Amino acid sequence: MSFIRKAYYFLIGFFYFTTLYVSAQDQKLADSLSIIYQEDKLEGSEKLELLRNLSFNEVNDLDLSISYADELISLSSLNNNYLYLHRGYQQKGNSNKLQGNLKMALDAFFKSGEAAIKAVYIAGEGSAYISIAVTYSEMENFKNAEIYFNKGIDLLRKTTDSIALASALLNAGDTYFNNKKYEAALHNFEESGLIFRRSNYLIGTAYNKGNVGMVYAEQGKDVLAEKNINEAITILEELQDYYPISVYLTYMADIYLRKNAINTAFNYAKRSLELAQKHGLKDQISEANLKLSELYEKAGNPVASYKHYKDHIAYRDTVVNIKEIQQMADLRTNYEVSQKQTEVDLLEKESEIQQLKEKRQKQIIYATVIVSVLIFLLALGLYRRNKFIQKTKEIIEEEKNRSDKLLLNILPEETAEELKLNGRVQAKKFNAVTVLFTDFVGFTQYSENLSPEALVNTIGFYFSKFDEITEKYGLEKIKTIGDAYMFAGGLPFPTEDHASKTVKAALEITEFVDSTKKNRKAIEMTFDIRIGINTGPVVAGVVGTKKFAYDIWGDTVNIAARMESNSEAGKINVSQNTYELVKNDFDCDYRGEIDVKNKGMMKMYFVKSKKENGLSELL
Repeated sequence: MSFIRKAYYFLIGFFYFTTLYVSAQDQKLADSLSIIYQEDKLEGSEKLELLRNLSFNEVNDLDLSISYADELISLSSLNNNYLYLHRGYQQKGNSNKLQGNLKMALDAFFKSGEAAIKAVYIAGEGSAYISIAVTYSEMENFKNAEIYFNKGIDLLRKTTDSIALASALLNAGDTYFNNKKYEAALHNFEESGLIFRRSNYLIGTAYNKGNVGMVYAEQGKDVLAEKNINEAITILEELQDYYPISVYLTYMADIYLRKNAINTAFNYAKRSLELAQKHGLKDQISEANLKLSELYEKAGNPVASYKHYKDHIAYRDTVVNIKEIQQMADLRTNYEVSQKQTEVDLLEKESEIQQLKEKRQKQIIYATVIVSVLIFLLALGLYRRNKFIQKTKEIIEEEKNRSDKLLLNILPEETAEELKLNGRVQAKKFNAVTVLFTDFVGFTQYSENLSPEALVNTIGFYFSKFDEITEKYGLEKIKTIGDAYMFAGGLPFPTEDHASKTVKAALEITEFVDSTKKNRKAIEMTFDIRIGINTGPVVAGVVGTKKFAYDIWGDTVNIAARMESNSEAGKINVSQNTYELVKNDFDCDYRGEIDVKNKGMMKMYFVKSKKENGLSELL
C-alpha cells in the first residue's frame, strides 16, 4: 500500500468515526472534564457519561483514552448498565484501532455488539458491526468485512440515523472497491450518495463522489472518473478541505500509471502539485513532486525526474526540520524574556542600595556572557547535529535506492512494491499469458570442451542480448536454467498483444543467434537454438523467504516446455493456442499433430516470418 492509499484509508476512517457521534472529538473538552474527574464527586449515570466523554475526546494520549474506557466498562459491568458497557467497549475499540492494535480493537467491538444486544439498542449493535467490518477491511479480510457490513447496514436501516447509515454504506462500498467488486461498490456509493444529498451533508457527498470516481477509473471509464473526482474537489474546495483533494489527484495518477496511461497520470500529478503549492500543503507538495519524479523516470526524462525528486527532498526536509527550528526559536525567546525580567527587577531596586545594584549589574553581565556562550554552543551543536542527520539521510536514501534497484532486477515493479509493503506477495492468476522457452542445441556436449570462464562468457553473451530483446517488447524475464532461457508476455500487467510481442521477440532472438554464427569473431563458440511458445492461464508469485524468485506455474508452462523440446534447430515451434492468436500477423507452417510426452497428440506450427500487411508497422 502506497502512501496515497494509506492517506485515503485515514480519510475514510476518520470520516466514518466522526459521523457516528453527535460531535467531533475535542481535546480541550477532555482537558476540562479531567478536572471534574479529579474531583471525584459524580456518581451513577453522571459518572458513566463523564468517563464516556473523557475517553472519546482524549486524542493526545490514546493510552489514557483506553484507561477511561476500561473504567467505564468496569463500572457499567458492576451496575449491569449494558448501554454504557456497549459505549465503553466501542470507544476502547476505536482507540486501539487508532494505535494499530487491530486484534484488540476487534475483540472490543465484538463485546460492544454483545452489550448493545443486551441493552436492546439497535443503533449501537449496528455501529458495532460496522466497526468490526471496517477493522476486518483494514486487515484485508474482505470476506468477513462484507458479512459484518451487511449485518450492520441491515440494523441501521431500522433506525432514524440516516448519516450513520450512509457512512456505513460508504465504507462498505470502499471494501468492495478494494476487493475489486466494482459493481457492488457503485451500488453502495449510489445509495449513500443519495442519503448524503438529501441530508445536505456536503462532506459525505464529497467523499462519496471521490469514491465513485476512483471506481470508474479502475474500470477504465476515464470521462466519468474525472467528472466525479472534479465534483468532489469542487465541494471540498468550498469546505476549504484541500488535503483530501491533493490525495485524490495523486491517487488518480497512480491508477493511470498502472494502466500505462502516462499522459493522464501526468495531468493528475501536476494538478495535485499545483493545488498543494497554492494552499501551502508542504507534505503534499513533497508527495506530488515524488509522484512526478516517478512519472518522468517512467517516461524516460531523467532530467525532469531528478528536478522533481530534489523538490520532494527539499519539502520533505522542510517539514522534518520545522520542530527543530521552532525549538531553537523558543530557546532564544525564553532567554530574552528572562533577560528583560531581570532588568525590570533591577529597576525596581534601583532606589535602594546603589552598591547592591552595581553588584547585580555585574552578575547580569556575567550571566549574559555565560548564557550567550551556552546558546552559541547549543546552536552550534544543533547545526552540526542537523548536518549529521542530513548526511545520514542521504546515505540511507542512497542505500535504499540501491536496494530498490536490486529488488527490481529480481522482481517486477508491482511485485517488488507489494513485497516491501506487506513482507509477502500474494499469488495471482492470469487468464492469458504467452510463455517462451529457448534451448541451445548440443550445448551440454560442446560445453564440456569449454573452460569455466569461456562457458560463463558464452552464456552471458547470449542471455544479455535476450534480456535487451525482452525489455524492448515489454516482456517479463522469468528465469534461466543452465542454457535454457524463459520469459513471458501478459504479466504482471495483462495486455491484449502479448502473443504477438512474444513471437516478435522470438524472431529477433533467432535472427541474433543466426547472425552470431556468421560472425565467429564475436564469441569463442556459437550454437543453434530451439524455441517453443504456448499461451494459456498461469499462476504467478514469489517463492522463497530469503533469495526471492518470481516464477509462474501451470499446465501452460509445461506445454511451452514441450513445444521447445519438440522444436528444431533455428525454428520457433508454437502451440495451437498461440497460433490462433498470431495467425493473422505471422506466416506459419502447420506441422500436423505430434505426440507429446504426457499430453498426447498436439497440433504444432513453425513460425516463418511476419506478414507485411500485419504487424510490420509495429516492428
